[in-house]
Amino acid sequence: MAPRSISAARSSSDEYVQSLARGLSVIKTFGADAPSLTLSEVAVRTGLSRATARRILWTLHGLGYVQTDGRNFKLAVRTLDLGYAYLSSMNLWEAAQPYMEAVAEQVHESCSASVLDDTEIVYVARVPTHRIMSITLGIGTRLPAHATSMGRVLLAGLASEDLEAWFRRAKLERLTEKTVVDPKRLLQIVESSRRRGFAMVDQELEQGLRSIAVPIHDAAGAVAAAVNVSAHVSRVSSTALVKKFLPHLRRAAEGIETAVAMRQGIVGLRRSRQGR
Repeated sequence: MAPRSISAARSSSDEYVQSLARGLSVIKTFGADAPSLTLSEVAVRTGLSRATARRILWTLHGLGYVQTDGRNFKLAVRTLDLGYAYLSSMNLWEAAQPYMEAVAEQVHESCSASVLDDTEIVYVARVPTHRIMSITLGIGTRLPAHATSMGRVLLAGLASEDLEAWFRRAKLERLTEKTVVDPKRLLQIVESSRRRGFAMVDQELEQGLRSIAVPIHDAAGAVAAAVNVSAHVSRVSSTALVKKFLPHLRRAAEGIETAVAMRQGIVGLRRSRQGR
């Protein structure tokens, strides 16, 4: 049987779920041109009533897909969960992938990228070489931010008030005997990472694992993601992480930032032409 079209599904009340369609329309109304919206703005942009838009926004907030300060709403990192299957199969991190592959080839170690989602990091891209952890890492994998190099870089990119709020929420679990769980000490490390522009973790996430990470900035200069290299202690010393791996990571981050900016510029140009 041939698949039915979307328009055909819409015409059948038992197949078309209007509440789901409305929820997706609210998610899609956010974008680069509108990262933060009020309830009224969401209602206008989607054509929904304020009451409907309000229910959807607070439902999405309750599920962790939307953040709010009580007035303005914005998408949370968890919305990436909706696309992880597609990311895994289609490799949508095209801008980062070539640079990450180059790093992995140059240092002969695995290279990964992640974003911050509350107290965890979420892997959004990965170029594996050796298996270095007891768990399998892949797109969508979540790890505690406090014990990872990428997590510390991402925390270093937070505003002071956001970082303070993060410490109030976070449960600093000891994962190895070296895991830093003292809040004051961890804050010092995060602040040091901010000054230096990179973060290191030495066997704090898992025994035998070292890693180093740098931030990836968006067009506005904010930290949007992080990229790292991880290696087993038997192959790489802490000194080698900085001397040999850090320069490659920094070049990759700069390349990714430039590539993303160019892609955004092309998209913006296309949109402006379409609006003429």
